[in-house]
Amino acid sequence: MNTFLFALAAYLIGSISFAVVSSRLFGLADPRTYGSKNPGATNVLRSGNKAAAIATLIGDGAKGWLAVFLAQQFGDQYGVGDLGVALVAVAVFLGHLWPVFFRFVGGKGVATALGVLLALNGWLGLATLVTWLVVAYAFRYSSLAALIAALFAPFYYGLLFGINDKFFAVVVMSALLFYRHGANIANLLAGKESRIGSKAKK
Repeated sequence: MNTFLFALAAYLIGSISFAVVSSRLFGLADPRTYGSKNPGATNVLRSGNKAAAIATLIGDGAKGWLAVFLAQQFGDQYGVGDLGVALVAVAVFLGHLWPVFFRFVGGKGVATALGVLLALNGWLGLATLVTWLVVAYAFRYSSLAALIAALFAPFYYGLLFGINDKFFAVVVMSALLFYRHGANIANLLAGKESRIGSKAKK
């Protein structure tokens, strides 16, 4: 029962869409109405407001980190073990993808996944972040960087900690991230994907 409550709380935390919240605070259009229509930091950046994009990135990453941190810090005293932490990791990610507070229209999960990985282990998160940064810098495609980082994240986890419940949580998040980037994959193959920093199409 406690594991379910932790997972439910994680899902609700994940359901806070900082792209929408930040856009409202900065007086911007709803990110679900322009550009890629994805409520995430990259699309908010297309509004031209870097502060709002940074706030979105930090908020979405922080909620993933917070949910897993709380589960790891306090879960044991409530009988929530590694499996419970793994479920919390997936739940907060699902909350971001399909948020109950925003009619289940969420982002693609890159920042939230990074927050989860950083909470699971700082080195794991750092390795994945460096992978994203290298690819993003080299090719200027946020989606391509996210896909390659997602591909490497389970490898990094397995290399560092072996195969366990949390490993499978990372695999599930990576698979869902690929699923959510289906349109981006098609655009990349067709040469139509928007580069980092490109303006929103009106």
